[in-house]
Amino acid sequence: QAQLEEAGGGLVQAGGSLRLSCSGRTGSVYTVGWFRQAPGKEREFVAAIKWTGNNAYHADSVKGRFTISRDNAESTVYLQMNGLKPEDTAVYYCALDLVERVLGVYVRVQDNYAYWGQGTQVTVSS
Repeated sequence: QAQLEEAGGGLVQAGGSLRLSCSGRTGSVYTVGWFRQAPGKEREFVAAIKWTGNNAYHADSVKGRFTISRDNAESTVYLQMNGLKPEDTAVYYCALDLVERVLGVYVRVQDNYAYWGQGTQVTVSS
């Protein structure tokens, strides 16, 4: 059974940077995703990365500012967040998809992710 732990959240001024990490013991993992939920809003896709190969995906709202990467040896996925904006304020969750899916569009579908972390708060002040 997968166990996930997110870390790296905190309070930062607009324009600043944070790096989130998602680590833990897993079984067979095909995709690791990051999602976020702001107060009063629905949870939304941020980024995802395949556990093998070079495929990474980012939401349009974070492209050019956020970068997802992985360290297979450490079983850790990172989300480097630069140029943070107040609208990036949210609880950030990592999640695991244990099913191999051919089409990249499926990485954005929350229901495909079987395991979720507890979330880490990111607050960006203006």
